[in-house]
Amino acid sequence: MPDMQAVRARLIAKREELEERVRRIDADLRKRDEPMSADFEEQVVEQENLDALYAIESEGRLELRKVNDALARIERDEYAVCSRCGGAIAAERLAALPYADTCISCAQ
Repeated sequence: MPDMQAVRARLIAKREELEERVRRIDADLRKRDEPMSADFEEQVVEQENLDALYAIESEGRLELRKVNDALARIERDEYAVCSRCGGAIAAERLAALPYADTCISCAQ
């Protein structure tokens, strides 16, 4: 069983990092209310940049939700327990992906 204090601290640090990333992206997206360039090629580049920002924001929010779920599982004393089969999640898997909620077998 992993050191829960260390895992919790790592997850909290990750949550703070993700919250800051999402905040910065949101702020950048709010600034994008300005009109697009008149140049079609620049419009394409601007739209691609916006699409990339939206994708990064979405991934950040998803990862943030997983981190919060892992913190909740720690509080419920369900951390390291597979949410599908109820078996143990290997310490190596949790070291690599501390918010994993399934064992490697169920994840495949």
